[in-house]
Amino acid sequence: MAGPLLLVDAPYLLYRAFFALPGSITGADGRPVGALLGSTNTMLAVAEEEQPRAVVACFGAEQARYRVELYEPYHAHRPAMPVELAHQWERAPALYRALGWTAEDSAELEADDLLGSLAAAEAVAGGQALILTGDRDLFQCATDAVSVLLLGGRGKRGPERIGPEQVRDRYGVEPPQVPDFIALRGDPSDGLPGARGIGEKRAADILRRHGSLEAALEEAEREDEGGLLARAAEELRSFREIATLRPIEVSPPPGAATDRAGGAVAARELGMAALADRLAGSAA
Repeated sequence: MAGPLLLVDAPYLLYRAFFALPGSITGADGRPVGALLGSTNTMLAVAEEEQPRAVVACFGAEQARYRVELYEPYHAHRPAMPVELAHQWERAPALYRALGWTAEDSAELEADDLLGSLAAAEAVAGGQALILTGDRDLFQCATDAVSVLLLGGRGKRGPERIGPEQVRDRYGVEPPQVPDFIALRGDPSDGLPGARGIGEKRAADILRRHGSLEAALEEAEREDEGGLLARAAEELRSFREIATLRPIEVSPPPGAATDRAGGAVAARELGMAALADRLAGSAA
């Protein structure tokens, strides 16, 4: 039986590694390679554990235009990408491909949209998918066929597997309700403030009682919190649309094993000798 399709949130892994590892880790050109090294090591460790049928690293736009048009402050608080990370970002797809992995990009939509679309396509084809990320927005993808491998903070030894049951345990809502939940509660990482005075527990309670944000808004005038929700209805609908992943037309990739020998060559060219030696050794 083929293993799951491993889908990787490449932007998250690259940023995570860039800030976690010291800038003193440099490559052949004397510039930092910590983001390349850290992201590759994480992907290799998860691939070793999960034995996927293929690995896809997903990239995308920093912010989809339609999301900014819906809410101008979306992602506006995020600083520009550091120059030394941008240098590694440009080299990441070639390194990943040398390892036998696929690197996919979307010019119009974000990596999250691509991750969700590929996971859904794999499920429709009868397979299982794993989404490696630290972004809880992707909890909306959780099904019997799709799990999120959630990377935690420092001290966490490995990702936590999140399926529908874990989404219910964490948020008190079903995975398809996650965009509605985000709209009500807000998401500081995306610059979405949510509804004033509504936190996680109250957001979950509203969705349990009404089933959806739209149903809650329609009944807003008859509820205790009605005035608050009614006044923010247009903005909350925009937040929900922003939080909802947009489908992209994709096909599941063919199976492909990790190419450790090819990865070793690419890593050595980048000046990551220790990684190259480790890959070459395991390939042999």
